[in-house]
Amino acid sequence: MKISRRELFKTASAASGSIAAGAIFGAPRGARTRELQESSTALPPAFDALKPLGDRVKPIRTEEFQARIARAQQLMSDAKPRFDALYVTPGTTLAYYTGIRWWPSERLLALLLPRQGDPALVCPAFEEGRVRELIRWPIEIRTWQEDESPYALAANWFAERGIRAGRAGIEETTRYAFFDGLRRAAPSLEYASADEVTVGCRAQKSEHELELMRLACAATCDVYRATFASLREGMKQSDVADMVARGYERMGLRGEAFVLFGPAAAMPHGTRENRSLREGDAVLMDDGTSVEGYQSDVTRTGVFGKPPEKLARAFDIVRRAQDAALAAAVAGRECGSVDDAARKVIVDAGFGPGYKYFPHRLGHGIGMDGHEWPYLVRGNRTILKPGMTFSNEPGIYIVGDYGLRCEDDMVIAESGAAQLLTPGFAPSLEKPVA
Repeated sequence: MKISRRELFKTASAASGSIAAGAIFGAPRGARTRELQESSTALPPAFDALKPLGDRVKPIRTEEFQARIARAQQLMSDAKPRFDALYVTPGTTLAYYTGIRWWPSERLLALLLPRQGDPALVCPAFEEGRVRELIRWPIEIRTWQEDESPYALAANWFAERGIRAGRAGIEETTRYAFFDGLRRAAPSLEYASADEVTVGCRAQKSEHELELMRLACAATCDVYRATFASLREGMKQSDVADMVARGYERMGLRGEAFVLFGPAAAMPHGTRENRSLREGDAVLMDDGTSVEGYQSDVTRTGVFGKPPEKLARAFDIVRRAQDAALAAAVAGRECGSVDDAARKVIVDAGFGPGYKYFPHRLGHGIGMDGHEWPYLVRGNRTILKPGMTFSNEPGIYIVGDYGLRCEDDMVIAESGAAQLLTPGFAPSLEKPVA
């Protein structure tokens, strides 16, 4: 499976106690629960307005999952050369097609999808009951015992459907052992990346998916607004990250942020240092939450006190770069052109050349994964299509001095400039959340 940046920072915080949510996320589950309960009444008054989303959240329906299967089969037929089968092991894509979220152990569970006809699931025999609880509609299940080969089972199922030769698509996050097992059991098949099918399905979001992402983005901005209003001199980065995590808990969500003060923000993904907040420091918060599995990824940079002139100027440049990217993110254009538009604003303002002070790509696809295809990076010739969703996150980083990033999520429109999924761009350093 992909390791998301969110999971990476969660792991890092457990090790260092400084990035993301500090000891909260590093603690055993029971200890974390107790700590959250003990501290739930200690949130500052700005968090009082946070409420669960309730019936605003509409789960993905069975019919939507079935439509995704049908769309995959259409893309399998349209591909040149076509795909005759699709092989999907545990991860986000399995959840996308079936709603099943499954820990990827060493025992194979897999979705087998023929180009025509109904899919099947291969699973360990002792897990059959749990799988049947999770499936959203009747799907054939083939089980294997501990001393049997699940790969032979999968190969036999394909053969029963006339798929003894042809092209099998392998989902990109499939473990090598799972791929190699099937390849050995069905050597007459040709194996290829399934990205043309899986990314083809997942990259363009439905209106329902977009609405879930808007809810996640709005929740992130609500938590950030309360957090910025509650900053106090002397707080540690980990203290602020803890407030963010508990803010999401108050909304009935799970989320986090990594928080960077002053010069620490010059390292875009943070440092082991756990700085204390001082007057004039930039405060950078980055990350988000998920609603029904759909992610937000939002960065806000504010200032504690009066912003230094250099920071105010950098904010203005970064915000103009965001505007340029939004205007350039038009259906029919190349992904790389959006990075070009934002980078030109920053370089023309004196922060260049190239990646010198804006060292990362402009943005990444986002949906059920915080980072997914396609990417807004120089040279990417992937054509933008309506419904594709991205982060828009230019920044300026001066090592040893300050760092600043503004990040919002956006969707490619049917025509014209992209549309924001976040409630709005940051108005200013003094008011980082609209």
